Amino acid sequence: MTKSSVLIVGSLAFDDLEMPSGTFENVVGGAATYASIAASLLCPVRLVGVIGDDFPSAVISDLGKRGVDTSGVEKASGKTFRWRGRYAKDLSSRETLDTQLNVFADFRPKIPATFKTTPYVLLGNIHPALQLEVLAQIERPKLVVADTMNFWITGEPKLLGEVMKKVDLLVINDEEARELTGIHNLVKAAADIRKRGPKHLIVKRGEHGALYFDEAGAFFAPAYPLEDVLDPTGAGDSFAGGLLGYLTCVGTLEHPVMRRAIYFGSALGSFCVEGIGPRRLLDVTKADLQKRMGEFMSLVETGGPVVLPV
Repeated sequence: MTKSSVLIVGSLAFDDLEMPSGTFENVVGGAATYASIAASLLCPVRLVGVIGDDFPSAVISDLGKRGVDTSGVEKASGKTFRWRGRYAKDLSSRETLDTQLNVFADFRPKIPATFKTTPYVLLGNIHPALQLEVLAQIERPKLVVADTMNFWITGEPKLLGEVMKKVDLLVINDEEARELTGIHNLVKAAADIRKRGPKHLIVKRGEHGALYFDEAGAFFAPAYPLEDVLDPTGAGDSFAGGLLGYLTCVGTLEHPVMRRAIYFGSALGSFCVEGIGPRRLLDVTKADLQKRMGEFMSLVETGGPVVLPV
């Protein structure tokens, strides 16, 4: 039986990272890169994005070896998108120092004909207008997942509202949920967001785990506790890729499956932060993932029913 695929549309980039552990230049990054690497551990991936003349062909080749179809990656004349950021000493926050859109400034996603029937779709945090262009080019899949960020919430609220009407699952962090709704309480904010279109909502809370909301109510998954966190860049994208990779592999959107998918996303996000850039994520095997999932389950195992003592 042929496995279903996931279509991932977003950025491929270079990151210049100023970390407590040092400065790292020309690190391969981008939301679509991280998401594709994470998802490819679980299912075939179809990638759409744009790179410049300076993007290493070896990276594209390595993605292909992992089961990522890169025929939708356009190579344009010019430089690849570049982001420079400085992280706080405790890695809890970061400051953008420089953003160079380069070839990404003129990016208009072109979905190859063979990609248009892909059943699972992840829209990275690109301009909402581009997310709508992608949705106009594909046949209605089983599940559309979208990410966004503060920049679009404040800068393109109308277009973002149109996107939300067309997606099934929105994945954002707690700060973005509050900014999007103007509501501080996350439970109330989630209810407000779900009224705008997406039936499913995940609110990422970094080291404090993730909240999931659907018609059945709320669900919480903790973050995997790590002794050493080197680089949070791409963790959220790895989470989204792992989540959707699991859903694509399983092939159903039943309520318990959605909950388990959050743990797979969290596990892959935890691997991501253990190295600079996607280095650690690229080394993860299925055996590594299975082991971490077992450790994850032990975090929440109570050893029996939780009842009041007689």
